[in-house]
Amino acid sequence: MTDPTILHATFTARPGQAERVAALLAGFAEEVRREEGCVVFDATRLVDDTDRFFVYEVYRDEAAFQTHLVNPAGGPFNAALQELIVEPSSQLTFLRRI
Repeated sequence: MTDPTILHATFTARPGQAERVAALLAGFAEEVRREEGCVVFDATRLVDDTDRFFVYEVYRDEAAFQTHLVNPAGGPFNAALQELIVEPSSQLTFLRRI
């Protein structure tokens, strides 16, 4: 059995843009959850800083993650997100189960 691909993404909405980021992310989350190899796609906001977002993702394996990367919805989502967040892009951290 192959290892799943696990990561989390974090990003911060620009001032006044948090609700737009939340709506954009919610729509993208629905799309990603329909991908065959997606196991988990949890999009959340920090309780004590609602401008900060945290997305936890698990894909069945590396091939499923690579398929996710070429999802046609990904390009428009990332382009729109980039205009609404402080960072140049979402900050990705890859994880490994122990």
